[in-house]
Amino acid sequence: MTELDSLAKLVVQLQRLPGIGAKSAQRLAFHFLKNPRNQMEELCEALHEVKDRITYCSVCSNITDVDPCYYCTHPSRDQCLICVVEEPNNVTAVEKSGQFKGVYHVLLGALSPLQGIGPDDLKIKELLARVSDSNVNEVILATNPNVEGEATAIYLAKLLKPLDVRITRIAMGVPVGSDLEYADEVTMHKAIEGRHEV
Repeated sequence: MTELDSLAKLVVQLQRLPGIGAKSAQRLAFHFLKNPRNQMEELCEALHEVKDRITYCSVCSNITDVDPCYYCTHPSRDQCLICVVEEPNNVTAVEKSGQFKGVYHVLLGALSPLQGIGPDDLKIKELLARVSDSNVNEVILATNPNVEGEATAIYLAKLLKPLDVRITRIAMGVPVGSDLEYADEVTMHKAIEGRHEV
């Protein structure tokens, strides 16, 4: 294998990353070539460590390197309040607000019949068992505001209703700092629907 073959192989592998096209992959490959070998070894070590150490929490299905995860075990977290999200990166988004002090449940996806994703492909049974077996007062449905997320939230609400728990959905609408003229019909509908008294 020649060096150009090795470079081409690296470019192909980099293109498999989300959001990385051919030009970006090529730029990254040449950037890696310019970096000292020890930096590239540190990058490879970090990638191996992530694959070796990161797992899913046995309680909430969030990614973690300690099982159960920080959110499930930290004494300051309110175990009676569960925020349901689709993916682990959604936990990070909720945490950035600094407002939520409960625990999480990660579904690892959303209902999408067109893509063959049904209830058995998500962590729904685990959520129902968690709510049934504990002192949960409220479940916040924080699925994405798209067709799949809405369908998932509606489906979960129907399943959770008989468990005698408060079920809420995150508010949606016009983001802070934007202009109303750029809001689409669905966003405006949700904003009007979710209005509150001032």
